Order: sequence, then C-alpha cells, then structure tokens
Amino acid sequence: MSEDLSQRHSAFRFHGTWREFAGIAFPNLLLTIVTLGIYRFWATTREREYLWGKTDFIDERLEWTGKGMELFIGFIMVFFLLGLPLIVIQLVSQGLIFRGETVIAAAVTLVMFLLLFYLTGLAYFRALRYRLSRTYWRGIRGGSDDPGFQYGLSYIWRSFVGWLPIFLLVPWSMISLWNERWNAMSFGPHRFSANAEWKPLMRRYLLFYLVPFLVFVGAVAFGIAIAASGGQPDALGGTGMAIGGILLIFAVLAMYIVLPLAALAYYSKYFRLAVGGLRLHDLEFEFRARAPDWILFFLANMAIIICTLGIGYIFMPYRNWKFFIDHMEAYGEVNIDELTQSETIVSKHGEGLLDAFDVGAI
Repeated sequence: MSEDLSQRHSAFRFHGTWREFAGIAFPNLLLTIVTLGIYRFWATTREREYLWGKTDFIDERLEWTGKGMELFIGFIMVFFLLGLPLIVIQLVSQGLIFRGETVIAAAVTLVMFLLLFYLTGLAYFRALRYRLSRTYWRGIRGGSDDPGFQYGLSYIWRSFVGWLPIFLLVPWSMISLWNERWNAMSFGPHRFSANAEWKPLMRRYLLFYLVPFLVFVGAVAFGIAIAASGGQPDALGGTGMAIGGILLIFAVLAMYIVLPLAALAYYSKYFRLAVGGLRLHDLEFEFRARAPDWILFFLANMAIIICTLGIGYIFMPYRNWKFFIDHMEAYGEVNIDELTQSETIVSKHGEGLLDAFDVGAI
C-alpha cells in the first residue's frame, strides 16, 4: 500500500494550541525553578512529547520516546568528561603564563580551542542522530550507525575554509556540513540524501556580509578625517560634524536593525535551500517560509517576550515547532509495505555535548 502525497493539501499538520501547551509550560517553569534547573531535562521531554504527539505526517501522529533521564545523563557526562578537564586546562594555562612560558600556554590554549570546536561538531551530529532515534512514525524510527567522529573533523576544516577568505565561503561551509550530516542519517530502511547547492545563497549572503563591512569603512573614513584635522572634531566644521552625526546614526541603525534583518533573510534562504535538497527514498521535502515570514515570526517572538517581561519565553518551543511544521511540506509516495524498523544503533544518552563520548561509541 502506498500514500500519494501529491493529492494532499499538506503532508504535515499540527493540531496543538498554545492554551494546551501552557498547561505544560507553566508547571515546567515552576518545577525547574524549585529544583534549581535540574527538572529542565524532564521539562524538555514533556514539551517534545506534546509537540510530536500533536503533529501528523500523512494522517499518522509522530511519537517522541526520549526520556528526561537520558538528557540528564548526557549533561552529567558533559560536566565530568569535558567541563572539569577544561577547567583544569585553563588553570594550567594561566599558571604557565605567570611562569613566563607563553609559548606552551598558547599551544595548550590552541589545543583546548580545537577540542571544543571538534566537540561542537560532534554535538550537532549526535543531537540529530538522537532526535531521529527517538522519533517514531507508524512504529518506525530513524537514526544512524555513524558515530560522528569524522564529522567532527569535517566541522573543523570546513568551518576554517569558510572563514579563511574573509568569511566569503561561509555559505559553502554551512551547506556542505548540512549535506554531510543528513547523508549519514536514515529513517526506517531508507537513507536520507542531501544534495543542497550553496551558490544560490551567495547573493543573499553578500547582503548580510556587506552591512558590517560598510559600517567599518564609514568608521575608518570618519576616523581618517578626524586624524587629518589634527584630532580636533571641531576642525571639521559644522557641516562635517553634521555628516559625522548622520553617519553615526546610520551605523547604529545598520548594526541593530538592518544587520539582524539581513541575517534573517540569509537564514531563510539557507534553510529553504537546505531542506529543498533533502530526499528520503521517493520523498522530497520543501520549506515554504520566506524572508518576510521569518522576520514577522522573529518580531512576534520578541514582542511576546518583551510584553510579558520574559515569561513568554516558555512558549518559544511551541511557536518554533508550529512555525516549522506549518511551513514544512513533502512530495512523492510512501510505500508503507516497504517500511521496516531501522536497525541503527540507539544511543543511550541524550543531547549533552558529550553525547560525542557516549560509552557505546568508544
């Protein structure tokens, strides 16, 4: 039996309401405060159980099977296997500086930086693998047998290559890492295929890229004019000071208004291209939100948080998930008779950074 998604209005549907979510979010907030933050792992699990359970894919509900204890264990592993060693390394580095051994201290600091960067890449990979392994649809889950160690190395060198030519290859870095991450994943018996292109991103990226560059050039030009006047702003005259004031206002507006909007415009194009290049057997995916949708969504979130004096932040998981599902679409056919359970390894720990060091993988 197969399901033809081309005849459907939408493959994904979300049935939750903010009022229902409030019944979960407010108790979670209170319990997290009372337990000094420890309950947040179980709070995250309760939220995901609700959000997943209220989401349909082809008229079948998703199911989240993760446990709060898994997330808590992941956090404990992060603290003992990474947090404490990094604190010790930092203290050793400071001691070396006081003893005048700056070269060794710099080498230790560099190693610590590379280690953190490597583990950040592994954290992205393992978090995706964990979430797929805990997401069920028709009793079928996803996952990956790839431990992610190679991806951690790719995260380092691809990021550095993206930064080296004055950050001009960041779109290539982001898209190539997305493709590598998803190409290692599967759902049921089928592997994902990610072939997103990065070149269509460049025009949108340059819009974001040029804003701080133009502000910097303007600041340098104004500084040169001040220096040429002998360091006395009054020497520029009234017209010069007025122009300087206007440039300052434009610089502030550019950094605090134009730059965030340009960043959202870039990210909207990035996510649309990334999802559009994703395949699962005969399924193709599309994310339909465009830049105006992202901007309105971001402004609404900010307004909710500000107007509620921060309390509205507890509704952000609901709003983020609803925005994602409302704009997500799938095309193609799903042959349900072909679906079998995934045989990938199920990690025993949650999304802590040191899920990269889970015992089974090592």
